[in-house]
Amino acid sequence: MQLRQIIVVLFGNVDSGKTQLLDTIRNTSVVESEPGRITQSIGCTLVPIGTIKKISGHLLKALKLDIRLPGILFIDSPGHSAFTNLRKRGGNLADIAILVIDINDGIKAQTEECIDILKQYKTPFVIALNKIDMLAGWASTQKINLLESIKMQKESAMLLLEKRLYEIVGRLSELGFNAERFDRVEDYAKQLSIIPISAKTGEGLPELLMVMTGLSQKFLEESLKVDVKGNAKGTILEVKEEKGLGTTVDVIIYDGSLKQNDTIVVGSLPAPIATRVKALFEPAPLAEMRDKKAKFMQVKQVSAAAGVKISAPELDKAVAGMPLRSCEPDEVEKTKQEIRIEFEEVVMETDKQGIVIKADSLGSLEALVKILKEKSVEIKKASIGSISKKDISDAETSYEKEPLQSVVLGFNAELMPDVNAGNVKVFSNNVIYKLIEDFEKGQQDERKRLEGKEIEHLHRPCKIRIMKGYVFRQNNPAVVGVEILAGTLKTGVPLMKSDGAAITEAKSIQHEQENIEKVEKGKQVAVSLPSVTVGRQIREEDILYSVIPEEHFRKMKEFKKYLSQEEIAILKEIAEIMRKHNPMWGV
Repeated sequence: MQLRQIIVVLFGNVDSGKTQLLDTIRNTSVVESEPGRITQSIGCTLVPIGTIKKISGHLLKALKLDIRLPGILFIDSPGHSAFTNLRKRGGNLADIAILVIDINDGIKAQTEECIDILKQYKTPFVIALNKIDMLAGWASTQKINLLESIKMQKESAMLLLEKRLYEIVGRLSELGFNAERFDRVEDYAKQLSIIPISAKTGEGLPELLMVMTGLSQKFLEESLKVDVKGNAKGTILEVKEEKGLGTTVDVIIYDGSLKQNDTIVVGSLPAPIATRVKALFEPAPLAEMRDKKAKFMQVKQVSAAAGVKISAPELDKAVAGMPLRSCEPDEVEKTKQEIRIEFEEVVMETDKQGIVIKADSLGSLEALVKILKEKSVEIKKASIGSISKKDISDAETSYEKEPLQSVVLGFNAELMPDVNAGNVKVFSNNVIYKLIEDFEKGQQDERKRLEGKEIEHLHRPCKIRIMKGYVFRQNNPAVVGVEILAGTLKTGVPLMKSDGAAITEAKSIQHEQENIEKVEKGKQVAVSLPSVTVGRQIREEDILYSVIPEEHFRKMKEFKKYLSQEEIAILKEIAEIMRKHNPMWGV
């Protein structure tokens, strides 16, 4: 067993400076004469421990740690996908993450998404507070350490740095994290470290590498032990079509070694496939793999931890986020079963009821499942690919009994052409927090609509006063002027006196010589009241209430959030009247 490189993922919202940070680390770390020169693959940068010691050696000595780690494998994640696909059974493959935050922008919505995903995967992280060189009045100094540089700044620049930093500390506290500037951290196991940096000038990078190396050496050493002589274990980051090679897969190998001509089993749909490695490729030193002009070098073997491009037959069936294993030819079926079990842990049909979710890769699907489960959302079916007619059909079966669960969520997955969603609500987005936000708002709106329907047929509370001097007819029917004191008066609503006796109904309502169906508080209208005579059953200045059947009262109590405060107050008055005769009325 030996220690592998720390796998570090750069995470953060667009324009926070992730790629600039990686570029600066590359340029700072390259020493032509050094045998372990930096190489790259899959948007990765492998920085050997020798170059880290050159950059941060004076800081590492202060930690009094015997640094035994071979180096750091940095992975730049342009979005959620690279991170979520960097997965292995039981969690995320990243040992630690660097969350890059623009000091002038602070924590934005996309940053919160990153934090949410890191939290779901229980991935430890530090914060690189980038672009300190953009602070008003900041004077960049690269030849001294960060803390000395901060002390040499103008007071206005120092105060601005502190202000911005503690705004972020406060926001992180709201999100459930205790954070502090790296040199003020009292317990690295309980507090997030914030390292102010400039990816552009290189300020703070020695401190960032020092914190990363120190934390990994102290807390992660056991998890970094691998057997490089064993079979390779890896995870697929991307499936790509390469000119002259056909379909290839970009893979992170996190255990063992992989050689040309090895038998590999790859996670695929509908079942894992076995194939043989035709060729292994690493990009030329300092080439960025995402650059279409990048040149690759063919290699015979790679060992953990490493990124590699693999060419092999049948890789067009591979799926991003799926496991990849090398094995002996007689172990293919056993390895297929292991991968199938791992796949089924995520692609599931476990809950008897719930929503349907789709995603473009296994990693994305797993991230979505984790977040929805955290929010106690039931999931009936989770799978990979576009939203199909079958998915709509599965969701539609919930419509009659549980319309709120007649939903399909698509994470980087769209509705297939010519598929009609019908009664099913479909939400799709390539940003996880936005997808969840849209879903929750949609659920809230639909719940409101459904519950509103529940009470629309009920007798709503109303209180009216018969106006003095406005008796237009005494009986057959009585026609009087009334003022609506509270609630809404509707035609056909039974009316009672303040003693609880139901005596009449609002047969018709007239306002300015026009018949209307309902009238709200504050209005004065003429109302025809059958079965009563003014001067006998009713008199001027009498207060009348709408009659509320007991079952209607209970229903309105259940949905009282759809009633106004005024209506709730009248309901209480009506309940008090009715309980004089029956103390348990409406209870």
